[in-house]
Amino acid sequence: MTDCRLINLDPGSRELLDRGDLLPVMEMFYSIQGEGYNTGRPAAFVRIGGCDVGCHWCDVKEAWDASVHPLTEKRDIIDYVHAFPAGAAVITGGEPLMYNLGPLCEGLRQKGVTIYLETCGSYPLSGQFDWICLSPKRSLDPRHDMLHMADEMKVIVYDSSDLEWAEKNAMQVKEKCLLYLQPEWSRYNEILPVIVEYVKNHPQWMVSLQSHKFMNIP
Repeated sequence: MTDCRLINLDPGSRELLDRGDLLPVMEMFYSIQGEGYNTGRPAAFVRIGGCDVGCHWCDVKEAWDASVHPLTEKRDIIDYVHAFPAGAAVITGGEPLMYNLGPLCEGLRQKGVTIYLETCGSYPLSGQFDWICLSPKRSLDPRHDMLHMADEMKVIVYDSSDLEWAEKNAMQVKEKCLLYLQPEWSRYNEILPVIVEYVKNHPQWMVSLQSHKFMNIP
């Protein structure tokens, strides 16, 4: 499913978008992963525009409207990622699985790139990834098949009621899926102590922090 705000594309661009040869890219940058299991690893980040989840606390709301971001050719994305020494790409959004990621993943894998996906899990998987980080959102439930494929599940905690919801989803992931609770940044001081106490009493969970914000990097 493609972002509905792209419905007015000309037929040629629509075909290329549906095939995955064009993607609405908000930004690309080279940085350090700041969250979850792969914290501290360098990677090229590809942020794809378009999202219909609508989290009120989202810190990249400018990614929501895909129509304001340029349609970027697959080969330009691959060339950008391959130019950096890490040999790794984080495909994020917005919600990247609103688009066909198969051709992009195939091209990156041909270059030997390790590919990480960050998704809310509400759309079917397209493409082949080395690591899937599922960050489910309460406003749009994740798919059961995506829960089963996740290598890590990272739940953003805005208030204590999110903990019960996190447990509901944790019951559906595979046995080896890593579980993280991450404080929503604007409520970091209030909610981190709640998470710390919860993890101490529920050791199947771990704490994830947005360490890139402490490092003042993107």
